[in-house]
Amino acid sequence: MSPVSATSPLSTRKTTGRAAGQEAEQAVPEPGPVREPDPVSVPVSVSKDSEAPTGHAPGAAARFAWAAVSLLYRGFTRSVAVAALLVVWEAAPRLGLVDGTFLPPFSEVARAWWELALDGQLADNAAASLTRSLSGFGLAVLAAVPLGLLIGWYRPLAELLNPLLEVFRNTAALALLPVFVLLLGIGETSKISIVFYACAWPILLNTISAVRTVDPTLLRLARSMDLSAPRLFQKVILPASVPTVFTGVRLAGAVSILVLVAAEMIGAKAGLGYLINASQYNFAIPQMYAGIVTISVIGVVFNGLLVALERRLTSWRLPPTD
Repeated sequence: MSPVSATSPLSTRKTTGRAAGQEAEQAVPEPGPVREPDPVSVPVSVSKDSEAPTGHAPGAAARFAWAAVSLLYRGFTRSVAVAALLVVWEAAPRLGLVDGTFLPPFSEVARAWWELALDGQLADNAAASLTRSLSGFGLAVLAAVPLGLLIGWYRPLAELLNPLLEVFRNTAALALLPVFVLLLGIGETSKISIVFYACAWPILLNTISAVRTVDPTLLRLARSMDLSAPRLFQKVILPASVPTVFTGVRLAGAVSILVLVAAEMIGAKAGLGYLINASQYNFAIPQMYAGIVTISVIGVVFNGLLVALERRLTSWRLPPTD
């Protein structure tokens, strides 16, 4: 009886049901991420791709518009003072605030400048002045920068030349103009020499100061790396001195034009200084102011070129931009 009951259909069905349930639980996989059908996913990807270009276009347009607005704002802020000066210059003589004979309106000065430019006088005189100014300025840079580096680097040479430098640095260049004329004549040599003398001192003194004021921490770090004196001078002293040296060069650039104009008023037959002096004697006041405006424009352009060159040579000092 017991064997029969052990193999009864009821017990067999229960056992088989439990085993099937366990196999079913083991066979059922764990729930995973639900994937959308392909027909639904395709349009979504297409719509994203189609929206990508339209998302970049407004950003590029906004950056372009912002750059244009920034450029216009900088141009406005830099020119508003000059524009205000020209407006006052034009209005003051016409309103009777000043005598128009001695200070004509800016429109008359501009007309005289245009007439001088058309007949070639302005170009000839400006070319003569620029040739003298750039010659003296270039010679001063070539001579004063190496000498300033040597004096700033070698103390014995500085102690030897310092009394002589103190004597000449306190002697104005225009005070020596008669001496240059007596020794070198009234030709081109005296004018280039006076420009050279006037430009040499700002460059020389700023170069000496640049070498002597290099960050001591940089020097200690370089010496800790056992750099030789020439390598130390090349890798540390020269790069650290460039900004201060260019300060002297920019000062010399302004001095080269100012001193030359004064020199051209004595015994010159061409140049902007000669144009201004001759216009004053002939009482051509608008032409005189046209020459003065030309000198100012040349000075601004020359200074801008030196600033651009300084930024290029000292680009390592600027922070990286994105």
